[in-house]
Amino acid sequence: MVLVTGGAGFIGGHFVKEWLAHMGEPLVNLDKLTYAGTAFRLGELGDDDRHQLVVGDIADSVLVRQLLHTHQPRAVVHFAAQTHVDQSIQDPGVFVHTNVVGTYQLLEAVREYWSALAPVPKQAFRFLYVSTDEVYGSLTPGQAPFSEQHPVRPNNPYAATKAAGDHMVRAWHSTYGLPVLTTRGSNSYGPCQLPEKLIPCIIWNALSLQSLPIYGDGSQVRDWIHVSDHCRALRCVLDSGSVGETYNIGAGNECSNLSLVVAICECLNHLHPRPDGVPYQVQIRFVADRPGHDQRYGMDGRKIMQALGWVPLESFEQGLLDTVHWYLNNPEWLRGAAYRVQAAAAGA
Repeated sequence: MVLVTGGAGFIGGHFVKEWLAHMGEPLVNLDKLTYAGTAFRLGELGDDDRHQLVVGDIADSVLVRQLLHTHQPRAVVHFAAQTHVDQSIQDPGVFVHTNVVGTYQLLEAVREYWSALAPVPKQAFRFLYVSTDEVYGSLTPGQAPFSEQHPVRPNNPYAATKAAGDHMVRAWHSTYGLPVLTTRGSNSYGPCQLPEKLIPCIIWNALSLQSLPIYGDGSQVRDWIHVSDHCRALRCVLDSGSVGETYNIGAGNECSNLSLVVAICECLNHLHPRPDGVPYQVQIRFVADRPGHDQRYGMDGRKIMQALGWVPLESFEQGLLDTVHWYLNNPEWLRGAAYRVQAAAAGA
């Protein structure tokens, strides 16, 4: 079996469901269930006895050691993190606690567990750290996409705390021999993502006839990947990745924020027109840019494709359309998620 941290979050929740669907191997899912981690994402698992949800903090070393001792996992997949950049600017301490201290506590508990394993399971054990392209910092418009050799230069508190995790994971491998794998994924999108993130935020605001806020002039570029492709890549790295290596996970879908918002509006114009027939684009508003806003992310994914044979399957156009469809078909979920985000932002 495997131990997953943060498996009720967006990517983690999809990973858990797809793992059980494709692998069938039991897992224990450790999640703190903050506003961003919701058991709703796991609801379709029902009473599946291959999945055990444990509510707890990765920084709780006693709990983590107990889970490792009790369940004897062959691998740990570490998603648990605070991820919203705007919140990291407002309250970086929360991000330091989870992304830095929590990762440290988890690494130490796993190192202790792994060190005591018998030779065969010790050799086979893996620790997969799920990181982000944001640790690389920002690219200029004509610069080549990030490769795994690109220097780590984070520009906001969220990215800095994730980069700290990257460095600790590398150090625990170099110093102690812990068999680690690191992935750095581009912006993931798909069903069940909270509307603090760009795509569901625009969908929620558009349907609510609110303004569609775009930072600065909207020229910032992001590289997008459907969450199902991201999860397949993670399974591939866990199964076949080389110990100590880092793998970029991207689908080569670079798009400016303004172009993305317009594309979402076009999907909604077609699938769910405004009552007055006016295009949703009239709701677009440009707002003051946020501090430390990276201009461009782009991912060079040749390493994982050439070494492990993974390729993305979902086109950005179809994936975006399917994602808009999902939110339109799940209005109650979207409304409840929007209220949770608003409550969290208000400190409730």
